Amino acid sequence: MPFTYSLYGALAGTLGPDPAEALMHQTGEWSARFLLLSLLVSPLRSWKPWRLVLKLRRMLGLYAFFYGVVHLVSFAHFFLGWSSIILIEELAERPYIAVGFGSLLLMLPLAITSTKAMQRRLGKKWLKLHRLVYVSSVLVCVHIFWQIRSDAGEAYVYIFLFAVLLAWRVKRYWVKRKREALAGSLAGAL
Repeated sequence: MPFTYSLYGALAGTLGPDPAEALMHQTGEWSARFLLLSLLVSPLRSWKPWRLVLKLRRMLGLYAFFYGVVHLVSFAHFFLGWSSIILIEELAERPYIAVGFGSLLLMLPLAITSTKAMQRRLGKKWLKLHRLVYVSSVLVCVHIFWQIRSDAGEAYVYIFLFAVLLAWRVKRYWVKRKREALAGSLAGAL
């Protein structure tokens, strides 16, 4: 739906005075939103009534990647004109572009390996590979933060939400490690 809305806005001329910039910002925001939603699945899954959302995680991640690609293509087409010379100048002046591109590059192997067949083929390596989403999320936060000009409110909301969802995972990891250490020490004592 968001893509259809943006496409309609571009064709109907309702995206404002700079439709290229509006399209680029909308697709970037939707990429971040879908990435946030994909990270929200695990905390929601821990509550029994929300276990069905697990089936949505793959699609949410693929939507995040899709909108990230459209965001990049919009930037390359409307702002760079597919010029490598302009790209080099922009990278020198605006490092947030490189950070955003890095985030999208990290999502590429996640999108490619998101099928059930790849999960089976990669086994436990698949889980390790898909932890790249955490690094990608941090890069998205840096990408957003470095673009703040005057109104920082929305950027801080995104960064806060990413921080909460990543902190939940760190806490869960440490709790699990403590339980394993306690279980190991109890087993050694017996």
